Amino acid sequence: MEQYRERLSVPVSWWVIGAAAVITLFVITAVPAGLPAGIAVGGISAAVLLTLYLRYGGAVVAVDADKLRAGRAAIERQYLGRVEPLSGEDARNAFGRDCNPAAYLVLRSYLPGAVRVEITDPNDPAPYWLIATRSPERLAAALTAETVARS
Repeated sequence: MEQYRERLSVPVSWWVIGAAAVITLFVITAVPAGLPAGIAVGGISAAVLLTLYLRYGGAVVAVDADKLRAGRAAIERQYLGRVEPLSGEDARNAFGRDCNPAAYLVLRSYLPGAVRVEITDPNDPAPYWLIATRSPERLAAALTAETVARS
């Protein structure tokens, strides 16, 4: 049973901007080249945009009794160490100037917070995972509660 689940979907504003871009491409193609060319360019750009937004926004962060899943990666909870919720300037710095290049990142620029999870597996090259989230406190609590209860 999952204790926490969040899909890191792109915000509505991105969809509005994307739709405006597709319409713009349609118009700047259809006016000089004709309606069929505009429909082709608009359709192709809409399909590409839809694919990109769904893939980028399809990342899931999930915590259950056994594993933490973030994007395409999963790690067993026994290898998780200290958990630190981050927000505001701390989250921005964690993904920027304070970031360890060896860390595993699930970065979404449109999300306000993050959680840094120390990795204790000696065979894992990542010293920590840094996971973008809308609810850093809730994610940290889901990770900490079970980790503390099991130790």
